[in-house]
Amino acid sequence: MNKLLLLATTILVTLAPLPAVGQAVEDPRNSELHLNIDPHKVMGYESCEKCHASEVQIWKQTPHSATFKTLHRKPEAKAIASKLGIGSFREDAACIQCHYTMQDDAGELSAISGVSCESCHGAARDWISVHNDYGGAGATRDSETPEHRIQRLRSSISAGMRNPVNVYMVAQSCLRCHTVPNERLVNVGGHNAGSLDFELVSWSQGTVRHNFVRSDGTSNQPSDRNRLREMFVAGMIAELEFSLRATADATEKAAFGIGAAQRSARAAKRLAAAQSKLNQPLLEEALNTYAGVQLKLNNREQLTTAADQIAKVGVRFAATVRGSALEAIDQFIPTPDRWK
Repeated sequence: MNKLLLLATTILVTLAPLPAVGQAVEDPRNSELHLNIDPHKVMGYESCEKCHASEVQIWKQTPHSATFKTLHRKPEAKAIASKLGIGSFREDAACIQCHYTMQDDAGELSAISGVSCESCHGAARDWISVHNDYGGAGATRDSETPEHRIQRLRSSISAGMRNPVNVYMVAQSCLRCHTVPNERLVNVGGHNAGSLDFELVSWSQGTVRHNFVRSDGTSNQPSDRNRLREMFVAGMIAELEFSLRATADATEKAAFGIGAAQRSARAAKRLAAAQSKLNQPLLEEALNTYAGVQLKLNNREQLTTAADQIAKVGVRFAATVRGSALEAIDQFIPTPDRWK
């Protein structure tokens, strides 16, 4: 990462007010409906396509996009719906939180696509114009001044964008759903408790990769070695954060709670193994936070507080620790033949 980007990410994490981490948006007209993005601020993937046509074309070929047309046809999904009494996948809170992009249309919420641009980068209404402004009329990404770029990044994140300039925000977007945030869905419906084999590098560099901005705009490049190192560690921190959040939601000794606690312990063990090679103060802080909690039922306050603290560590890690300092873990980072 160049000096400008290092300065930008450091400024972002130390000065800009970051959006709340790991929290869903509650729709005021339905207190039981929790979404990962605010449907009243969703613009739709078409609003991104003008500048990111190549990225959108990649997205259209992924399971993230396909879920809009395929989820309700899958036998395993139908079985879960039957157990939970779900009539419409696109209207049920448990389904739409992770499988659809919802938009407010004249007071009615409707599913407009599957897991889309805004599912990962945040509802765009408040930040899209800032994100698109490279310094006034006629300015382009290539002509943007370093000072303006720093301010643009800072302002877009402050307005709610999960900008990939900070890889921890990428990891959070993934694990909001790849750690299933619903006890009843797992214990009653029989839904799996998340993607237990999720790992940020392998899951982000294969089918869903859309790194066109870092090239001439036509090449879908994999991330470079330093960024892969940063993503690998950031993904482990995020795994611990969201496993603790899931454990915090557990109220009964059943598949959801047991699985979440086991996943938390496994995530901490993996992070400790990385720390044994890296000796990074921020990783030690995350591990110390984990060591101070009890993985038990009905322990929401303590576990949620710990998850919040670990999230802040993750954001700081991604903003201040460079991949060049993480070479010691290279042997553990998934190679291209393992990318999904």
